[in-house]
Amino acid sequence: MTDLFCDDDTLQDSAALIAERYGFGLRTDVLPLLPEYFLVWSREGLSLVQGDKPKTRVMVDFCAGATAHRRRFGGGKGQDIAKAVGVSGAYQPTVIDATAGLGRDAFVLATLGCQVQAFERQPVVAALLEDGLKRAEFDPEVASITANITLTHGSSHELLNPQESGWLADIVYLDPMFDHDAKQTAAVKKDMQAFRDVVGQDLDAHELLNRAIACARCRVVVKRARTAEPLAGKAPSYSLTGKSNRFDVYARAKVTAP
Repeated sequence: MTDLFCDDDTLQDSAALIAERYGFGLRTDVLPLLPEYFLVWSREGLSLVQGDKPKTRVMVDFCAGATAHRRRFGGGKGQDIAKAVGVSGAYQPTVIDATAGLGRDAFVLATLGCQVQAFERQPVVAALLEDGLKRAEFDPEVASITANITLTHGSSHELLNPQESGWLADIVYLDPMFDHDAKQTAAVKKDMQAFRDVVGQDLDAHELLNRAIACARCRVVVKRARTAEPLAGKAPSYSLTGKSNRFDVYARAKVTAP
């Protein structure tokens, strides 16, 4: 069980709600100086902190930093992820991000006008993402974007179940975490390193592909490291390859309004 620390008496009620919702242990003592990761609830929001490096904090922030820069200057519909998902001026597909993580790709797709259902099973990551989405509601430039994202805390292995229509969304997007991701660059950014340490590897991600295909009306898009093998060894319909990443597309139908 992950511990949630809150030493502000005025925030303990809200901290208790977070702890109950995600199954965290609630503590009000001093953060231990240990090389472990803990959650800290403060007036700035929810953050992931390594006990022996308390000044290094990981938060989900859609309003500043790299996320804000990409929103303003990221290339819009010319980005590979937009092409892979099939965003166009005529239609913005509905998307299930079945491995939402810290919500970065979900936010990019929401910026492009897609309605995104974000599934995240890891409670620490889901709590961080939920907090980032709630804080974004108070930023007038970002609130209309994050309103396109609906977060569900749960496993896609259970949530990806076809309806009577045979599909849940136009697109199902997968970005599973594997060891090869950590080898893309010599220096992994602090937030991604923390994310990997907490989440570990998605060793069961290969089981999601067939579920995703059954739930997608138009296509499944799988984000991979540039030189990685296709997920579950299943060759895609085609791929879009960038400098470090690759988007494998499993096509079912043309991306148009149903």
